[in-house]
Amino acid sequence: MLDLLPPEARRLYARAQADHVAFWEEAALNARQDLFWFRKWDQVLEWEYPSFKWFTGGQTNVSYNCLDYKIERGLGDKAAFVAERGDTGERTVMTYAELLEQVKTYAAALRGIGVETGDRVAIYMPMSIEAAAAMLACARIGAIHMVVFAGFSPGAIADRVELTGARFVLTEARGSRRNKPVPLKEMVDEALDRIPDESQVKAVAVLDRSGSGSLPMKSGRDIGWQDFLARAHAFSPECVHMEANQTLFLLPTSGTTAKPKVTVQNHGGYQVYCYSMGKWVYGLKEDDMWFSTSDIGWIVGHSYNVYGPLLTGCTSILYEGTPDFPRQDMWWDIIERNRVTGMFTSPTGVRALMRYGVDEARKHDVSTLQRIVCAGEVLNPEAWQWLHNEVLGGRVPIIDHMWQTETTAAIVGYTYGVGMPPVKPGSAGFPVPGVEADVVSETDGRSLPPGQKGVLVIKKPFPGLTPTLWEDPARYKKDYWEARPGTEGMYYAGDAASRDEEGYIWFAGRADEVIKIAAHRLGTIEIENALVAHPAVIEAAAAGVPDELRGEVASALVVLDKAYQPSDELREQLIQHVRKEMGPIVVIKDLLFVRMLPKTRSGKIMRRVIKSLLTNKELGDLSTIEEEASVDEIRQAVENLGHTPGN
Repeated sequence: MLDLLPPEARRLYARAQADHVAFWEEAALNARQDLFWFRKWDQVLEWEYPSFKWFTGGQTNVSYNCLDYKIERGLGDKAAFVAERGDTGERTVMTYAELLEQVKTYAAALRGIGVETGDRVAIYMPMSIEAAAAMLACARIGAIHMVVFAGFSPGAIADRVELTGARFVLTEARGSRRNKPVPLKEMVDEALDRIPDESQVKAVAVLDRSGSGSLPMKSGRDIGWQDFLARAHAFSPECVHMEANQTLFLLPTSGTTAKPKVTVQNHGGYQVYCYSMGKWVYGLKEDDMWFSTSDIGWIVGHSYNVYGPLLTGCTSILYEGTPDFPRQDMWWDIIERNRVTGMFTSPTGVRALMRYGVDEARKHDVSTLQRIVCAGEVLNPEAWQWLHNEVLGGRVPIIDHMWQTETTAAIVGYTYGVGMPPVKPGSAGFPVPGVEADVVSETDGRSLPPGQKGVLVIKKPFPGLTPTLWEDPARYKKDYWEARPGTEGMYYAGDAASRDEEGYIWFAGRADEVIKIAAHRLGTIEIENALVAHPAVIEAAAAGVPDELRGEVASALVVLDKAYQPSDELREQLIQHVRKEMGPIVVIKDLLFVRMLPKTRSGKIMRRVIKSLLTNKELGDLSTIEEEASVDEIRQAVENLGHTPGN
């Protein structure tokens, strides 16, 4: 692996391999131009299995480093955020100095409604400068923010508020989705009505952009935004010096049947890791115009819409909207008008652009783009080739990588910022510097040789990894560090993977989504990539369904290129194409043509929903789904088969 790397990246990996702890101390020290410590740490790492602490005794504050410290370095007049709204066309630019003043006002106002250091504040707001400022204001005074994606159902909001013990909520009166109003305040009201302890939430501050004043407000609890801001006058906006292991934010993972897992991130380790990966993997620099298409409700939005870009001193674009409304060239238009230099999106976002066609991209001058990074799912080779060659003429690196809510940034990727090896389309690259990852047997934890499929594990803590689950250390130990026999003492990432002869990591989907056909373990992504390799297919999703003879077989959903029409002949052609690509062991019992796949609003295919529809099971929480019509379409397609797939 090291032989493939340019000198700077090779030195970085060599230092990490020589001394894991010293490497991360050096990373923190080298970041001092952007990360200020009010007091240096006493110890770099304390690991009391399975939990751990980084930079103990050190005092810092992420909000201070995002704003005050940047202004001290002369960046006050530089744009911190550019906020765009797709449905209205509104565009707002806010400098670092202006953002600091807004954050100070919010911080004092939070103190004015009773928020103290350590209190949890739920933020249920659409993508906006106000939402980002609320996060930074919480961090400034040592309150713990818990952002809830502004699209979650009342039940999901209630779960998260109750699990985290949030005592304060910041929300908006209403949001908008494709020009349709979303009643955010009403959903908060319904959510809080579901919490058994009626006295838990002390205050709900409501931003009403319309100024209609017609909102239902609960006396003694709800407060309008202007009244909220008026509280700022009597309170201090100054920041708190936070010990490195005091909590910055909580972010629950999406729950399906069980309650969400509430991940924890602290001021010290999080900022070092988020900043380092921003530099090493994405190459973030002060003169970047950075466009992440994620939402602040997800970990990508936390790390690379808000904190990562501000810690680096660049400009971050906050886009509230979809890539195809009101036009299918929305993202390309944003890139051209703002002269975007770096873009972060999901593979499903790329495939959506692919479906709209290359002509939408060619309407715009995207010559300022220097790199595009993708995460969320595997970026299949066909989508990579389309974006890299057809759209961008081979000029711009397209970089896949992998991470999780629990890791806060990349754990496998390409080190664009310090020199990287050749990209292999379909591979997420190598474990990043400072993360000791391996592919092991799921049954006994043995490190596997190249070519053999296993699961990804991490053998040592690193600063971005959640050190525990909020108020549930037993579940943290059980679900992550002792998840499978033989993997005790290793962090279980839960992703099926293999490594090739040169050390590149290839992911095959979640380990619990692996399809077992007559004792052969096949990743859902492997089948999907085989389908998408056919010119007729833009997107595909696969799931295992029961089969009496083989245990399981595959069913697949396919979205066709606009040049092709569904037919029995094409269905059989695609099934045979997969058998040719992957061998006769791949049995596809049913292949359904659909117009869209069910996806979250962050762009991930909801495979558990697909499997539930195919096997006639309960669907679980659908509050994050992008288009509910996709569920109805699949349900109708299954009914038209005249049987339950797999039976």
